[in-house]
This record gives sequence, C-alpha cells and structure tokens, in this order.
Amino acid sequence: MSFRGPFHGAPPVSTPVPPERRGRTIRRIVAFFGPYRVQVAIVLVAILATSLLGLINPILLKLLIDDAIPKLDFGLLNLFVGLMIAVPIVSGLIGLGQSYLNNVIGQSVMQDLRTALYAHLQRMPLRFFTETRTGEIQSRLANDVGGVQGVVTDTASSVTANIAIAISTVIAMIVIDWRLTVLSLGLLPFFMYLTYRVGKVRREVSGLTQKSLAEMSAQTQETLSVSGILLSKTFGQQQAAVGRFRQLNAELAGLQVRQAMVGRWFFMIIGTIFSITPAFVYWLAGYLAIGGDPTAPTIGDIVAFTTLQSRLFFPLGQLLSVQVEIQGALALFDRIFEYLEMDPEIKDAPDAVDLEPAAVRGRIRFRDVAFRYPTPPPTPPAAGAATLDQGAEPDGPNGIPPASPDAAPVPVALPFGVEGLDFVAEPGQLVALVGPSGSGKTTTTYLIPRLYDVERGAVEIDDRDVRQVRLESLGRTIGFVTQETYLFHASVRDNLRYASPDATDGRLEAAARAAAIHDRITELPNGYDTIVGERGYKLSGGEKQRIAIARVLLKDPRILILDEATSALDTVSERLIQAAFLRLMQGRTTIAIAHRLSTILRADLILVFDRGRIVERGTHRELLAVDGLYARLYREQFLGHEGAEAEVAAGAS
Repeated sequence: MSFRGPFHGAPPVSTPVPPERRGRTIRRIVAFFGPYRVQVAIVLVAILATSLLGLINPILLKLLIDDAIPKLDFGLLNLFVGLMIAVPIVSGLIGLGQSYLNNVIGQSVMQDLRTALYAHLQRMPLRFFTETRTGEIQSRLANDVGGVQGVVTDTASSVTANIAIAISTVIAMIVIDWRLTVLSLGLLPFFMYLTYRVGKVRREVSGLTQKSLAEMSAQTQETLSVSGILLSKTFGQQQAAVGRFRQLNAELAGLQVRQAMVGRWFFMIIGTIFSITPAFVYWLAGYLAIGGDPTAPTIGDIVAFTTLQSRLFFPLGQLLSVQVEIQGALALFDRIFEYLEMDPEIKDAPDAVDLEPAAVRGRIRFRDVAFRYPTPPPTPPAAGAATLDQGAEPDGPNGIPPASPDAAPVPVALPFGVEGLDFVAEPGQLVALVGPSGSGKTTTTYLIPRLYDVERGAVEIDDRDVRQVRLESLGRTIGFVTQETYLFHASVRDNLRYASPDATDGRLEAAARAAAIHDRITELPNGYDTIVGERGYKLSGGEKQRIAIARVLLKDPRILILDEATSALDTVSERLIQAAFLRLMQGRTTIAIAHRLSTILRADLILVFDRGRIVERGTHRELLAVDGLYARLYREQFLGHEGAEAEVAAGAS
C-alpha cells in the first residue's frame, strides 16, 4: 500500500507542471466556486454594468460642452448635468455591492478550501504524519493556501472587470483622438509606481488579519503533529478538532473581508491622484490647435478624453501585473491539491458499524496478523542492546536493534514490522508485551485502534474485525496512554475534558484523584484553570503522565493500551504513576508494553517479542521455567539491581 504523492515535501513551486495537470488544477479551482454560481453570475452582471456606465459621463461631457452650451439649450444642459450626477451614484453603489459580494464569495471559497484540506489531513493515517515534517504540513495549510488567497478573492473578477473596462475605454479614447491615446498610454509606468505605493499602505492594514491567522496556525500545529494526531485518533476527537478549526476559520474569513474592503477605499482615493495627468493632454491638444491643425480636438473632446484617461490607468496596471500572480498561485494550487488527492487509506468501510461502549466486553483477538512498514529500517546498533524496554523509543520505523550475542543469528532480512501474531486477550485480562526495543511491541498496539492496518490476518474486538468498525467509534472504545504524553497549550481542565467535553467538575476531580494528581493540581497558581504551556512544558514528566492517566480515566474506555514510560522519572513520581496505572487497569482489558516488573508479575499473559514475532508466551513463572529469551532479559534487567527484590515481593502480593 502506498500514498499518492510524496511524504517528504512536494516539488518547489518552480517545478514544471504538465499541461494536463494544470488543466485539472484549474477545473478543481472552478469546482470550489460551484456552490456560489448564483453570486458569481450577479458579480459578472455588475461588472458589465459598471463598465458600460463608466463610459456615459465622458460622452455626456462632450455633448454638454460641444452641444448644449454653444446652443444655449437649458433643457439639454439640465438633462446632461442630471445624468452626470445620477450615473456615478448608481455606478458607485453597484461597484460597492459588487466588491462586497465578490469578497464574500472569495473568502467563502478560501474557508471551504482550508476546511477541506484540514479535514482531509485529519483523516490521513498515522504513517503520513510520521513520514512528513510537521512544518511541511503547516506550510501547505497556511502558507500555500494563504498564497492563493488574493487570486481566489480578487483576481478572477478583477481580470474580467479590468478587461471590460480597458477595452471599452481604449475604444472610446481612439474614437475621440488616437494621438491623445498614444500619449496617455505612455504614462502607464507612472501609474504602476503609484499602485506600488498604495500596496505598501494595504500591507499595514492587514495587521489584525495576521493575528487571527497566527491563532489558526497555532491550532493546526497542536492538532496535526504526530502526537496531536495520535491523541485525536485514539480519543475519537477528529470531528471536534475539525469543528474548532472551522470556528477559527470563519473568524479569519470575516476579518479578511474587512481587510479587502479597506483596500477598496484606498483604490478609490488613487483616482484623485491622476488629476494631474490631463495636463499632458491639454498641452498636446493646445499645441495642435495653436498650430492650426484642422483635426485638433474640440474642448468637449479634451474633457471627455481626460475623463476616460483617468478611468483607463487602473485596469491596465492590474492586467500587466496579474500574469505573474496567477502563475505563482497556480503552482501553489498544485501543491494544495496534491495533498487533497492523497488517499487516506485507513477509512471506514461502507458497511462499518458503531461499537456501543456500554456493550463492549473487551475481548481482543489477533488472527495470524502480519504488517510491514513501507520503508527500510536504518542500520541496527551493535549487539548487546537487548533489554526489557526502559523508556526506549517506540519500536517501528525508528529502527530494530538485534538481540544479545547468544540469541539466534540475525536473519538476512529484518521484518521491520510484525509477522504471525496470534493471541487472545480475554475481557478484563492484562496482557504484557515484553522484548528488545524495536521488536514490534508498539507496532502491535497501533494495529488495535487502526493507526495502521494489517496486511494479513485480522485484529478483532468482541469477534468483530476492527476494519468493520467506524474509526470514530473505535477511538471512543479504546484508551491509549503513550510513552510521550501530549498536552495542549490550554488549562488543565481543558486538557482533561478532551476525553469527555461534557464532563462535570466532579467527574474531573474524581479522575484526577484516581490518578493521584488532584492535590498537585490544586497547588498550581490557578488550580484546574492553570495553563500548562506548549506540550505541557510547565509540568514535570510525572505530572504530565498522571494528567494523561486522569484523562483516560475520564474517558472510561473498555479497552486500554498502555505504554509505561516511567524509567526516567524520580522515585516518588514513579510510585504515584504505578499506583495510578493499577487503578486505571481495574476492570479493563489491558494491553501493556511492560517496562516495570510489577506489571509483568500481575499480567495474566506475557508475550515475548523478538524481531517482529511472538517467540514465547505464558505467565511470569512459566516463562522463567522455560529459561529462554524472557528469562535472560529478566536476569539482565532485574537480578542484582537495588530494590528489585522489594518490587518482586510487592508485585507478587
């Protein structure tokens, strides 16, 4: 199985794109405008209307000066002046409404695009996040989508309007006098400079919008990292995350509409700056008239022409600069759609069902399961690294160290996964997974909540293949405590309520007491409302771990997957967490990656892993009697260690 598109970053923006792909990209862009086709039609009609209305006043000026005034006709004078007052008012109102509707359409499309990409990333499997840099994901979602914003919001309608205005205006100017037209087009560079100056002012106005964008970026960083997506999937909180993102996204869209409208007022002001340009037309017209040229323009021609002249510069400047902007935006669109076209791979089957938490017994069955990671492992470390895990990195794509020198010879091809897993965890049992680091223990636990899908065999819960269970339902049924505790930059209360958003304060405190963390929380500056900081950096490792245990207790899952990373903690924290683990496992089917002897002694079944396979199984006493890999690992870690005898005695009691 493989994903469409690279995981380690897309080609640079400048990479050539085949014409057929570019056409597909344009069609997908147009498809995002589909829900707003009625509004788009209204905008196009408004564009044509304002373009035609813009030609009326210059013509009225010519008629007023060359016809009404010389004939001393008050009726024509009043008619022309009245129309000259009414037309700009009507045109301005239509233009303002068009601008507002255009920005609402553009920001709605941007909102849909951001939400579609974020929701799609939430559905991507864990493998995608382990093989893709978080910064790359954030760049696609924030920078790339932000880079196309101007094109979606303004460029499509702007190009249409500018072409219509430019063509109609140039034709009218040529009809009046082609010489003056040539002179006017020579002033285009000056107009471009003025547009640049206005652009600098607009960037300053975007400050508030950037603050909102930063808030949304922080949300994506927290929820789309490897740890964040792992937490989201194991708690079944993907929809809640999308809902929160949708709320922030809507707030950002509203701010960006305001920003765009502020810019429109700047562009209205720029028209006044061009009041000096008619001076050049007056000079040329005067030169022709003084020189006795019979084709010299009339006074009405001059006035009408200068009016058209000021109307022409803005659309021409936009049309000259839009080509580069469009090409850059299409390259960004290619990168965005590259992500949207990736297959989530792990998704609900058409006939998937919900598991009712109250009805789940918790029987877990692995039936001849095999799974391999798609990429080769790095070179294994030297021999002699085989011990029971003590806070080691999760096995899997991080590498597979071999067993000790007296173990069986290392096969030519390391499994880099698991093979032939077949065991049963009965309801309420504790099954401990032990073995060298990289032997497949964490990979095994990831197959239960479908963080990865098996390649052969089946993983069952209550005799139902997990691939026939809806992912969100699976996330609600299984509790997961990982080696690396992940906390959001939020209050302790909010971190606990991630498991159960509707939990009362009483339930929160009860879970915290069971995890032996309530008293410590009350000592914090703001108690349960204390902000824990990025990834919970304000708390110690033991405190974060106990909050994670309380969070799972609050979720109250029937199945518990436990990775006890306690070796790096101080003795007091370690004992508190061990006591919390015992309360957490009561009455639940538990699959525990064992780092402590107390867990092993309490286990109903111990599975010993080596190179992706289960090589021994049984209770602690049975495995010691066999005197195989488990016995050797047990002796290497515990015999002769200070305090080991006390732990053995405590575990056996």
